[in-house]
Order: sequence, then structure tokens, then C-alpha cells
Amino acid sequence: MSQEITAAQRQHPTRVASKPSSYRPEVQGLRALAVLMVVTYHIWFGRVSGGVDIFLLISAFLLTLSFIRKVEAGRPLALGRYWMHLFKRLLPAVVVVLLAVLAATALFVPRSRWSDILAQTWSSLLYFQNWVLAANSVDYYATDQSVASPLQHFWSLSVQGQVFILWPLLFALAAVIARATRVRFRRIVLLVFGVVFVLSLTFSIHETYTNQAHAYFDTRTRLWEFAFGTLLALAIPYLKLPRPLRIAAGWVGLAAMLSGGFILDVQGQFPGYVALWPLVAAALVIVAGQTGSPIGADRVLTWKPLIRLGDMSYALYLWHWPILVIYLIWRGREEVGLVGGSAIIALSLVLAYLTTKFVERPLRSMAWVDAKKRRSGVVIAVCVALVAVPVAGWQQGLQVQKERAEAEAVQNNPGARVLLDGYEDQSSPESPTLPLLSSLGSEWGTLDGDCSSYDDGPTDPVLAERCVGTDSQDYEKTLLVLGDSHSQQWLGAIQPMAESNEYRVFALMLGACPFGEPNSERRPECNDFNEAALRYAHELKPDAVVAVGTAAHPTEAQDNVVAGLPEAAVDLAGFGIPVVAIRDNPRFGVNMIQCAEANGDRGDDCAFPLSDKLSDSSEMAAIFDSLQGLALVDMTDLICPDGWCSPVVGNVFVYLDDNHLTKSFTASMSGEFDRRFHDAVHW
Repeated sequence: MSQEITAAQRQHPTRVASKPSSYRPEVQGLRALAVLMVVTYHIWFGRVSGGVDIFLLISAFLLTLSFIRKVEAGRPLALGRYWMHLFKRLLPAVVVVLLAVLAATALFVPRSRWSDILAQTWSSLLYFQNWVLAANSVDYYATDQSVASPLQHFWSLSVQGQVFILWPLLFALAAVIARATRVRFRRIVLLVFGVVFVLSLTFSIHETYTNQAHAYFDTRTRLWEFAFGTLLALAIPYLKLPRPLRIAAGWVGLAAMLSGGFILDVQGQFPGYVALWPLVAAALVIVAGQTGSPIGADRVLTWKPLIRLGDMSYALYLWHWPILVIYLIWRGREEVGLVGGSAIIALSLVLAYLTTKFVERPLRSMAWVDAKKRRSGVVIAVCVALVAVPVAGWQQGLQVQKERAEAEAVQNNPGARVLLDGYEDQSSPESPTLPLLSSLGSEWGTLDGDCSSYDDGPTDPVLAERCVGTDSQDYEKTLLVLGDSHSQQWLGAIQPMAESNEYRVFALMLGACPFGEPNSERRPECNDFNEAALRYAHELKPDAVVAVGTAAHPTEAQDNVVAGLPEAAVDLAGFGIPVVAIRDNPRFGVNMIQCAEANGDRGDDCAFPLSDKLSDSSEMAAIFDSLQGLALVDMTDLICPDGWCSPVVGNVFVYLDDNHLTKSFTASMSGEFDRRFHDAVHW
């Protein structure tokens, strides 16, 4: 590599020797405006500004200038030293913020959200938060996102961290190719990152159109934005615009940058081709550069207070979001006003200043640490340990609490069993309510087997990836459970019934997709899923299909037969397959478990009359009696005993959120569910 660089210096001695300083004050001012956009849009407008995309571009732009100078000056890339130095500089501020978030979580955040925040602390610390959010964004069963995580903003830092590892490798690859082919290094860089730009942008457009929620956090859909910054850095030496055009470009870019978040649906349409708006806007400002004109945009961007804000933009980005979210949680609000928002910004600025002055700068300028890679490694290891130790200890403590409570659950947490005739309640008044609020993530119904272990398991890709089953190979009958999360929640009662009767169970689930004949009211994915499920039922010929038969309304006193279910039941009846329809549980306008946490789980503040939630039971029974092939199982009297729907029955939380039952509670109904199920199918 050094020979290739020496040759490049001989061919272009002045070009290499006359490199300008890497410091561009207008870019630092641009960074400051971008972080102000992010902060103000988050706090007051509830929108995404496009400022993060500008950060991505600037990061790649500056990184590219640095690596090109290195190679063309004949210096080794020294990737190991580069990464050590980089993460030694980035991690300390991250650690300070993560520790502050953990402390605030313990003080102000409900216990029901602790597990999720602890898990996201790991993903934030280790730079894979964006993948966690990408999975949750398309996961119907993910934790309630009505209030965002205080660590959600780490998604963009995770993407950057991943690119900070990938980009140097691509530069090293370009240097190897340039040496092997004797082609100028810049041309190879142009080729490599041009390919990245085209491939990533194409993928980004496709995924944004087909799966925008996932695409927003996907690293692959963001690589082209970094590549844009790299290509801009390569083009800058050749973009010699006349001064009047540069002045105009600066102002046009600045105006487009500041207005894009209002004009575009950034959160709903990014990061497809629409993300070109903030990137091109920022590029115009960078191309304009320092015009030296009193009316140039750079006159604003090089204003000293703005430059200083740019210097602490990283810390400001880290601090503003957790302060905002924890404030909203603490005050029980969904938004902040002018005064509250201004206070959040002021506190964020103070903490950003302190973090920059006493954490970032000292470690960045500590020559003793940079002198040897292992010293930087020690700093990184200490940073990781400072967060890892308390998080691991906290998670272990929650696990111990869970195991201790579950060991005594049979006696102290009877759930629906307490309502059955002859049951003698021997629970201790001091015993905790189950599930523990820190364990809600494991409260979705599931089965312990894999459908692929059976020869007659579904092979259609639409179904196979969504199928779970029991693991018993000796069975008397087969049950096929179909539908959405409201069918899934009953697996907590179905699995014990299946085990005691030697039944095999297959469960095919798609979130927000109740089982029934396809119809125009459902999204195409749901119709495709139900069509495939019907075809599979014809092939499998189970002894019964189980699905939720009604859909309750959160604010009206009614539940209606699921659209398309009667038609599907008639279809299946032609194959001799009965359909067992479980009546839907009441739904609410509030999160029942959070209401119980805030108001006490044994009070009346979160109790609602059943008559305000569901249709009359006798009328619903009569409707199903008139429908061919459908048998109704109604467990409402156990969910809402004595006509009242409360968050706790028998020292067990009934609801997981505002409309789903906990696995712990459905499991407590398994004995009575077994009896009513068999009465319905006459087995």
C-alpha cells in the first residue's frame, strides 16, 4: 500500500501536499442546526425532522476526508488503532447517559417497563439497538409502544457504530484493489461506494414501500445515506461553483433542510428516495462552503455560539430524548408545552455541556491513553463494565424474584380457580401478584414444540414460519388454532388441556389477523394468510379448528361475530371439521396493568362493568346456535366475575395491556376451559 501511495504522490505532488485543513466550521454549524432540528421536532412537534439523516451524511463525509488523506499521504490505515480510538471517544458519554437512564428508571419509571429498558440498555451499549427496534416495529406482540423507550434514539447511534466498523474495511478493500490494479485510489473508492449507494438505495426504496416500519431502522436501508456523504467528499474538489451560485446554494440548502420535516412525512416515508431531500439540502450547504460573503449562509453557520453547540451536538443528542421520555412518564403526559419543553432543552444543554467538558474532551485529548492500543482497550472495557455490571445484577435480581414468586404460585396465585365451586383459597395476603410486572414480556401464549418436526406440518412459507406446536408425538386428536393474538392468548389454557387429553396442537398466528374467509376489510397479507390456513386445514383435516369467534369494541358495549368466520366454518364443515369459537374478552380504553400499577391492583379505580363492554351473553349464544359448524366457548364469567372486569382475579393479573389476557391467567382457567371445550364439541 505504501508503494501505491508513493506513486500517487509522484503523479500528483501538489494535490497531495496542498490538502486543506479538515476543519470546516460551516459543517460544524450544520451539525449544530441538525441537532437543534432533532431536539425541537421531538419535543414540540412529535415528528421526525430529517436531522438524523444529515448527521449520517456528515459522519461519512468527514470520515471519508480523513481516510483519503491517510492513504494519499502514505500513512497506514491502522484499523485496529482507529477503532480503539473511536470507541474510546464515543463510549464514555454513552455510559454516562445510560447510567443516568438506569437511575431515572428506578426512580420514575413503572416496574412494568423495567425489563424492556434493561434489555435496550444492552442493545444501546453494544450498538445493535436499531435491529431491536426494527424487530419490534413489525412485531404486533412487542411491548406497548404508546410511550417510547428512553433509549429509542440510540438506533441512529447503533447504525453509525456499525458503519464506523464497515466503512474503514471498505476503504482498506479499495486500497488493496487500487494497489492490485494500479488504478488511482479515489477511482476505486468511487466505484466501491458507488456500488454501495446504488444497491442500498434500491433496497431502501423497495423495503420502505413494502415494510416501512422495519426499513426505518434497518442498517441496510441507511448505507446509501453514508455512501452519499462519501461520494460528496470525493466530488468536493471538482465542484468549483461561482461565488454567487455558492451563496444561493447555501441558502437554498439551509431553507430546504429546515423545512423538510414539515413538508415531508419523514417518519412515514423514510428512508427511501424521499430521504434525498435532507441529504441534498445538506450537500448544497457543504458545497457552498465558506463564501466569505456577508450575506452567505456560512456567515450564520460559522457563528461562534452555533460552532460551540456543534462541538457538543453528540452529547446533546444523547441527553435530550431520555430526559423528554422520562419526564412524560413521570408526569403521565403525552406531550409537553412551551415551558416544559424549554426546561427540557435547557437541562439537556447543561448536561451536554458538562458531559462534553468533563467526559468527552479529557478522554479525547489524553495522549497517554492513545499511545498504546491496549490502554484504549482498557478504557473501552471499563466503560462497558460500568454499565454491564449494574444491568446484569438488576436483571438477575428480577429473575430471582420471579422464580421465588412462581415457586409459591399454586397456593398464593390461584387466578380464575378461586372462582370455581369448592375452591378453598389459602393464599397469603402478602404474596405478590403474578405475573411480576418485570416479567410481562414472557406472558404471551406459546407452545413448546416445532411444527416442522411433524411430517404433516405446514410447508407453505406463508404458514411455516408462523407455526408453533406441541412436542408430543403420541396423540389422540389434532387441534388447529388459527387467528391473531386473541387466539394466541388462549394457548395458555389450550396447552394444559392438550397435555391432559393427549392432543396435538398446531397454532398458526398472524398479528391483527382474525381467522375467517378473506374479505375486503382485511389487509392483503391477512387475506393471503387466511387463504393459506384454509387450504392447510383441508389437507390436515384436524379434529377441530379453534379461533376467536367475536371481536370486542374498546368503547362500545358489544362484540360482533368475526367477519368471514361463519363462511369459513361452513367451508370447513364440508370437510367434517368443526370450528370452536372462543368469545373475545372485553377490551378497554386504558392499559389495565398500568392502571393497576398506578392505582393499586386491588382497588376499584380500574374496574369496569361488563355490561359496558360486551353484548348480552344469551343473545350471543343464540347467534352462534344459528350458525352452521360453529360451537361457542364463553369464558367471560371467569374473566369478569360478578359482572365486573378488574385487573386482578385470584392474585393474578388478568390483562397484559388494554385488550390481551396474560398467559398466567388463561392457564389458571385451563381446567374449566377443558370442560367447556369438550361440552361444545361433544367429545
